[in-house]
Amino acid sequence: MATYFLIAGEASGDTHAAALMEQIKNRDPEAIFAGLGGDKMCAAGCRLYRHIKHMAFMGFVAVVRHWQEVRDNFRIAQEALLKEQPDVLVLIDYPSFNLRMAQFVRKHLPQTKIVYYIPPKVWAWKRRRIHTIARLCDKVLGIFPFEPTFYAEYGYHCEYVGNPVVEETARTDFKTAVTPTNPTIVLLPGSRPSEITHCLPRMLEAARRFPDYSITICAAPGIDDSLYTPYLRVGETLVHDTHMMVRKASVAVVNSGTATLETALLGCPQVAVYHIACSWTLGFVRRWMQPLLFTIPYFTPVNIISGKEVIKECVANDFTVDKVSTELERLLHDEAYKKEMLASYDHLSSLLGSKSASSIAAAIITRRP
Repeated sequence: MATYFLIAGEASGDTHAAALMEQIKNRDPEAIFAGLGGDKMCAAGCRLYRHIKHMAFMGFVAVVRHWQEVRDNFRIAQEALLKEQPDVLVLIDYPSFNLRMAQFVRKHLPQTKIVYYIPPKVWAWKRRRIHTIARLCDKVLGIFPFEPTFYAEYGYHCEYVGNPVVEETARTDFKTAVTPTNPTIVLLPGSRPSEITHCLPRMLEAARRFPDYSITICAAPGIDDSLYTPYLRVGETLVHDTHMMVRKASVAVVNSGTATLETALLGCPQVAVYHIACSWTLGFVRRWMQPLLFTIPYFTPVNIISGKEVIKECVANDFTVDKVSTELERLLHDEAYKKEMLASYDHLSSLLGSKSASSIAAAIITRRP
């Protein structure tokens, strides 16, 4: 009987962790699960010590504003780890927190195996972290096909297990989906409250410039509907079944991140947006200092994996209502442009392959020495 301690700090990590747990149970029926995560992990049988609603803070300002809660998260996690004495610690993304937990476990629970499933994107930012990850983790399980080569350049091992988004979108049964009465623009404003409040107003303003299209907002797991409703007008709807809605939509405006990859695999044309505080500063940095500070030219997984601009990225000072609406106009009325994007989606899918990431990861995690 083995104990697995999983740490996911946001909605997507909660989804990936829950799928992984189900696969671990297939191989280790007596497995015990504990950790930090969300409703999906809890439903899969994880004893939660902290919910992601207390953890999904992004950016320096948000962390400072919630510093006491952040400190509580570290304390709760450390106390839970010492109590559970897990056989395996599974880290899912959430690097700033998870790397500290890995250090804690390596020091206080040296017999615990540490696996990083969905490791930090060190190939894009903070490359020095690769040395910390390799030193602390027994296994690194990447979800991008180029990650093993990147790690090998530094003399480290990383195994590509497939991308969990591939199997999650494939699991959705679209036979029961209801086609919207009117053509629809769907908005995915993010999974954190701060993302939603910063992105949704501009998304809505851009979408409202197309009165012949209905507007639907996809709510994130764990976020109360009351955060969205003040921004909505009559006729604008809020839904929780994101995959179904995206698959049927005419076009999507998506907050940069995993959701852009989901949207691509679901075959919906999209424009990506991303809010950054003091965006004019980042705009200057990207234009004049990108070769020094950024190791890749793109923000979204769709473009990073494809190695080219498949979808338009309206990031930082480029995230304006005018620029988003201009891209929506093109996606809705330029058939050649839309067809080219959809063809690039097909190529993206072939690059990712059809591996079951959670199944392969579970096999590695449960493997005994």
